[in-house]
Amino acid sequence: MLLKNRQPKRRLLKKWLRKNKLNGAENAYRRFIMKKDIPDHTVEDIAIAVALEKESIETKLWYVYLINLKNIAIENVLITSKGYGEKNGEPVKTSVLRHMFPKVESRAFVLVEPIDEETFGLNNEYWLSYYINGHIYDKKFIFLPESIVDSNFIKLPVVNKPGVMIG
Repeated sequence: MLLKNRQPKRRLLKKWLRKNKLNGAENAYRRFIMKKDIPDHTVEDIAIAVALEKESIETKLWYVYLINLKNIAIENVLITSKGYGEKNGEPVKTSVLRHMFPKVESRAFVLVEPIDEETFGLNNEYWLSYYINGHIYDKKFIFLPESIVDSNFIKLPVVNKPGVMIG
């Protein structure tokens, strides 16, 4: 609708409004939701963690876990993961991976994916969405470059392994 003259744009808008049987005020009211009308579903007691699984002289084996610290199960859990950033002055992106878990019980964890140590120099993003009692919750967790280091290790709750946790 990028037109030099405003008149044709208005005609198109009026035609669309007539087609949808709405006048301008009704359209604005029905089509746009105010921020105050959106429910605040804050994600709490959920964490994403990178844990050191096994360590040998040659390699270290790392896994990403979703940890549910709630006293209620979460359902229809969807996690997308990707890495992005710069390496040697060149932009780098990893593939986007999607993981689905029908249910994660209360005070439990699930293995999301293995993670390669070479991606620790990138931003590692995990976007989590899940349902509780029919309400959707979502949150983005980002491990910044070089944040997965020994000095940031804690004993991960529920998993009982050393690692780095966000959440």
